[in-house]
Amino acid sequence: MSVDVRVADGEDDREAALTVRREVFIEEQGVSEDVEMDGKEDEAVHFLAIADDDPVGTARLREVEPGVGKVERVAVVADHRGEGVGRDLMERLEAEADDRGIDRLVMHAQTRVEAFYDRLGYERTSDVFEEAGIDHVEMEKVR
Repeated sequence: MSVDVRVADGEDDREAALTVRREVFIEEQGVSEDVEMDGKEDEAVHFLAIADDDPVGTARLREVEPGVGKVERVAVVADHRGEGVGRDLMERLEAEADDRGIDRLVMHAQTRVEAFYDRLGYERTSDVFEEAGIDHVEMEKVR
């Protein structure tokens, strides 16, 4: 399976990314729409993963202070987990961060995917805390 990961520039791509987030976070994980759609969409660079013409993953990157980017809303639809889509999204996101001069990436990672981010070089920097009713940890990667 071939996956294309790109910056979601156009309205169609942005809507496809939001559709993935709704499926994963709101429908599957029970996050409220008010929490998921947090009003920060226009502050972020959005990424979209497409496989066989279908949106299968998304992520967003916000520069929260000079040189520091926050990785957010990383989601892969259930049918495509374990196929490398998340890794491909993170590689594209990190390349974009490099292009923008961002050398430190931070995130609130769900504890169930902490090992995935650990394999990508992120380090845990906090104890477990609850966000949107789900256990998370803060993680970071300095590049």
